[in-house]
Amino acid sequence: MQNYLQDDAYFDFQHPELIAYSNSLLDNDLSPKETAQRLYLGVRDDIHYNPYTFDPSAESFSASHCLLKKESYCIPKAILLAALCRLNGIPARIGLADVKNHLASPQFLEYLQSDVFVMHGYTDIYLEGKWVKATPAFDKRLCALMALAPLEFDGTRDSIFHEFDNNGSRHMEYLVEHGVFESVPREKIIEAITNAYPHLAKKHVSDQTERSIYSDINGH
Repeated sequence: MQNYLQDDAYFDFQHPELIAYSNSLLDNDLSPKETAQRLYLGVRDDIHYNPYTFDPSAESFSASHCLLKKESYCIPKAILLAALCRLNGIPARIGLADVKNHLASPQFLEYLQSDVFVMHGYTDIYLEGKWVKATPAFDKRLCALMALAPLEFDGTRDSIFHEFDNNGSRHMEYLVEHGVFESVPREKIIEAITNAYPHLAKKHVSDQTERSIYSDINGH
């Protein structure tokens, strides 16, 4: 289990802001399960879910970047939760799956040009002798707007997206499970996103080129 307790460039739990945030969420004498539950609720609700924040840079996949930005999509939020668990001596890793969102907004469907979300991220946490899945992506404010009950995590059972919303309409469907990872497979994620959404990959290349030209012109 030591491999799932290490810090690295992505699970950078030695960052002062992560330590301070962890301390703000926890009390003394909590069990590992209670600790994981507190951390889950913090990441779920304190970090606003924003699916338009994808950035291929290495920095954007770090737990500290997610925490400091206060908004992100599923993968960095899952990384942040895993890093906080590791900080508190709880083995954790990231899991990835492709999912289909039957209730995605027209704006987001236009943005993705697809209703399949590749490389959805969740956190896999080792508690009381077994691995359990936690999905801290959708904050409770967003859930209220979407007529969804916020996903709870009891530390005992897997907590994954609801199949149906509060009105009984189909919501999230898991299509492909890519497995769990000791560290963040950034290259694998970017490759999958590039293949699934080439227009987004082209946009990021264009944006990076414009920033580089701007920096050159201004001598930075």
